[in-house]
Amino acid sequence: MLKLSICFGSACHLRGAYSVLNAFKALIDKYQVQSEIDIEGNFCQGQCTEGVVIKLNDEIIHNVAKEKVHDIFVEKVLGGKPH
Repeated sequence: MLKLSICFGSACHLRGAYSVLNAFKALIDKYQVQSEIDIEGNFCQGQCTEGVVIKLNDEIIHNVAKEKVHDIFVEKVLGGKPH
């Protein structure tokens, strides 16, 4: 199971963390992968100038915007191949 953590600290919040969360949730529902990914929010990952910051398992990904979520999801969650 993949673990997705999205930062909701002040800087990430202001840069659209909730839009990123909603985009991931929509894709999880669309591709029916609820049993394959555990999604959570957390506060400051100490990389405020690089926000929105997400962590997929042990990989930290910086500067995530809602527009980048689909590509990240396909590559990291679906293994590069949309169902």
